[in-house]
Amino acid sequence: MGRLAAEIESRLMAALTPAALEVIDDSHEHRGHAGHRGDDAESHFTVKIRASAFAGLNRVARQRAVYAALGELVAPDRIHALRIIADVPEAL
Repeated sequence: MGRLAAEIESRLMAALTPAALEVIDDSHEHRGHAGHRGDDAESHFTVKIRASAFAGLNRVARQRAVYAALGELVAPDRIHALRIIADVPEAL
């Protein structure tokens, strides 16, 4: 796991206390595309997260909670693309 992926994981764990969390670096799939900054650069991610904190929230509100937890990491020069799959533990 790269440095940025580890920081994403750390912030989400601290803010949302998820029952399950997977941070996937998809950057290698985007070589040559906009936002990719080089062979080893972390820029594109998928986050799969299940947290009780999402109970009662719709999909957009869940994504906003993830973005809020990540703060300034969600900037074009840090995370170019972020796919979020967010749900409550009971739903999966």
